[in-house]
Amino acid sequence: MIGWFGTAMLCYVTPKEHLGLPDRKDVKDGVDHLQDRGACGRPRQGPPGGPAADDAVSRARFDFRWRDQFNLALDPETAEDFHDQTLPAEGAKIAHFCSMCGPKFCSMQITQEIREFAEKGMFDMSDKFKETGGELYQPADKVAAEAAALEAGDD
Repeated sequence: MIGWFGTAMLCYVTPKEHLGLPDRKDVKDGVDHLQDRGACGRPRQGPPGGPAADDAVSRARFDFRWRDQFNLALDPETAEDFHDQTLPAEGAKIAHFCSMCGPKFCSMQITQEIREFAEKGMFDMSDKFKETGGELYQPADKVAAEAAALEAGDD
């Protein structure tokens, strides 16, 4: 859609995206496909099943359900082959990372860890809210006393 409106830059995705490390041919295929779509400004047609199918693949990717990703792909055999070219071990099909970023830099794993940390923080704040009486607005003198205690290091 943005190509249709005259954008100067479009991002491309290789056929191996997150399934394996792209090689020279994969990059060329991705750029060629982008040029085909971008030059004429056609919106992406999407997979059979529309956005729901695309969302299902994205959810499987985010949850590291590799077998589901393969099965939801337009060509399941090719998808699994792409994965196995880089990570052939059977254990890699249950790994919580892909070959693009590896286990230390996986954006999906980092996002999951941040969500878990935030969820724990929400529960902690919820408990504190209940302990203080469940009132949104606290008396000013109580808040001032708590702030003074924190400054003094008397938590």
